[in-house]
Amino acid sequence: MKIRKDDIVEVISGNDKGTRAKVSVVYPKEGRVVVAGVNLVKKAQRPTSDMRTQTGIIEREAPVNVSNVALVCPHCDKATRVGYRIAPDGSKARICRKCGEPIA
Repeated sequence: MKIRKDDIVEVISGNDKGTRAKVSVVYPKEGRVVVAGVNLVKKAQRPTSDMRTQTGIIEREAPVNVSNVALVCPHCDKATRVGYRIAPDGSKARICRKCGEPIA
């Protein structure tokens, strides 16, 4: 998957379009990511046996499809697609498709 945890992404479609935030969880099998402060949903949480959980109506982030977010390049500060460059030693690194710089 081209987007990883702790990457800064920009939402490119949906109600939160234009929002930039950090990826907190990645679900590669489902092709979805959870972005901090994006796609907030209200959930009715019932009290459970352990008293540590918050009860009532809680607001939390729901996963969004990975196709609805674009990685923000730290060098050119633009939302971009991700490419790969294979180094002579065989290691693979992600690169920005706009400026060509490697993405850490």
